[in-house]
Amino acid sequence: MKNVGEARETPLGAPQEELATGERSTRNRVARSILDHGPSTVAELAGRLGLTQAAVRRHLDALVADDVVEAREQRVYGTRTRGRPAKVFSLTDCGRDAFDQSYDKLAADALRWIAEQGGGPEAVAAFARARIAAQANAYRKAIEAVSPDERAEALAKALSVDGYAATARSAPVGEQLCQHHCPVAHVAEQFPQLCEAETEIFAELLGTHVQRLATIAHGDGVCTTFIPKISKTSDNAPASTAGRNPA
Repeated sequence: MKNVGEARETPLGAPQEELATGERSTRNRVARSILDHGPSTVAELAGRLGLTQAAVRRHLDALVADDVVEAREQRVYGTRTRGRPAKVFSLTDCGRDAFDQSYDKLAADALRWIAEQGGGPEAVAAFARARIAAQANAYRKAIEAVSPDERAEALAKALSVDGYAATARSAPVGEQLCQHHCPVAHVAEQFPQLCEAETEIFAELLGTHVQRLATIAHGDGVCTTFIPKISKTSDNAPASTAGRNPA
């Protein structure tokens, strides 16, 4: 007898075409969950989607075969516990492309043309700063509406509205801002000025030095920015230069 989770996916007597459509829909939900929450274990996906782990594994096998997701060893921060690290599944470039309609090639060609017309890297950096500054107006309003302790969470919510699937979580002596999706990742891979400008604007908005620990453009599963705990005496202090993610 099939368990409840799998029974929902394969109702008895359903036409074959309907079954195939349901399989694709559930598979898309699995991929979307990884996009929204970052690299995930089978157990995490099963819990979020209300499926059995066996059902999730079946869909993941199909997504891996289609080069939509890939399996990797879970990265452990701090002291490693006993036992083998859990396997996590993250989106491949192909998988991200399925959700991304940012006209990457057009954008990269335009930035390359700007650089080659005598502007050089400085012109690309100026464009990157102007672009993120325009986006930041909405982020600034969200941050100014909350207390200092809620700024990271407010910024994450504002970023999510723009398609970055961002979350904020506690970390030792601060917080981590995680962007599980980057609509311009492929362009940023060629033009890191986009990531640098974004990090700088985060520091300005939050009123504190921040450090970029990882980026999707550099091949990491999530763009991660460390935000140190903001002291009450430094709420109005000017932000220091933002940290850079090592190439």
